[in-house]
Amino acid sequence: MQKVYTKIESIVGNVITVTASGVRNGDLAEVRGKNGLSYANVIKLDRDKVSLQVFSGTQGVSTGDSVRFLGFPLRVSYTEALLGRVFDGSGKPRDNGPELNENMIDIAGPSVNPARRIIPRRMVRTGIPMIDMFNTLVESQKLPIFSVSGEPYNQLLARIAMQAEVDIIVLGGMGLKYDDYLFFRSTLEKSGAMSRTVMFIHTASDPTVECTLVPDLALAVAERFALDGKRVLCLLTDMTNYCDAQKEMAITMDQVPSNRGYPGDLYSTLAARYEKAVDFDDAGSLTILAVTTMPGDDVTHPVPDNTGYITEGQFYLRNGHIEPFGSLSRLKQQVNASTRDDHRALMDAMIKLYAAYKDTLEKKSMGFMMSDWDEKLLRYGQMFETQLMDLSVNIPLESALDLGWKILASCFEKNETGLKTSLIEKYWPEE
Repeated sequence: MQKVYTKIESIVGNVITVTASGVRNGDLAEVRGKNGLSYANVIKLDRDKVSLQVFSGTQGVSTGDSVRFLGFPLRVSYTEALLGRVFDGSGKPRDNGPELNENMIDIAGPSVNPARRIIPRRMVRTGIPMIDMFNTLVESQKLPIFSVSGEPYNQLLARIAMQAEVDIIVLGGMGLKYDDYLFFRSTLEKSGAMSRTVMFIHTASDPTVECTLVPDLALAVAERFALDGKRVLCLLTDMTNYCDAQKEMAITMDQVPSNRGYPGDLYSTLAARYEKAVDFDDAGSLTILAVTTMPGDDVTHPVPDNTGYITEGQFYLRNGHIEPFGSLSRLKQQVNASTRDDHRALMDAMIKLYAAYKDTLEKKSMGFMMSDWDEKLLRYGQMFETQLMDLSVNIPLESALDLGWKILASCFEKNETGLKTSLIEKYWPEE
């Protein structure tokens, strides 16, 4: 029997408190008043004092409103009808389509038992050379994109959503500007990728509470698609907005703050989401790529700092490029040996020469005389940046490798590359 409580003890921010019994943490509740029906979920239990966060905010909620506990946690519909749809941070349609109420599944469940996981072994092709060639994305990987405000990280995610060779894309947006939301939607619709995409979008004007629910909604749906044999890529932006929403909720609940005011359980909160990444032996896979903006470009900020301990490397997006230095996919060695025999060697040689180009740029800026070798490096570096680093480049991995050989051949002699003779004989372009 579902009890109805008609007295709200306190209202602080988006959190209300009632005196109730037989309630579990995470349970869903209905708050009904003069302004209609709102949903809330239990976030804190202190004996018979139950704190709930109201999804739509507490504006219009009074202490005389009624609260009814439903006895189950927040759920989201899982069905093929999700594909091509857009929902808000509480799972309600944002695209004016019908609500989906069939086959409801719980969100924010535990991560997959390690015994069911397999060692990552398959590449996720994106068509972006700086990922496919130099920092390969691997199925079941969890990788952040570290960036700063103003960088084109949303454009990068949109390109990956359009081009990634996966079955399903689940996009979770947190704190998006409305223009960014429209950009994602229009880009995916025009490209035809919307038919395989599910979007959960929280905009900056939506209630803060809904921001904290987006990753759980997106990952719950993505995990079920993976269990049904699909290769799923979950794209999340921006995890710093998510953590700021968690911070705001913690302050509302009078929790003791930790580093820079963030809650003390920030690490475990992030880990519980990132650890959803999985590859099943007898089913599909779930790969997570999440943007984390760094306030002040400070990698020691609590959000990127904690994220770095959880994830398997990172991409640095700076000046409109994925930086070759600092960016690291720790699982790329799991797949690079099976792509093409020159992949690892060519990747290493080109990055080594690009590092030498950076040193030459510094020498040039200080007025040093440029040698013939320096001139070769300058030419190489410019070609590398325009033909491979530019995010507008869209070519398959094999074409990127061939292009890498052409760039080397146009700038250096064979014996200047440091590559094995056997590889040079096999792949060096004919004049």
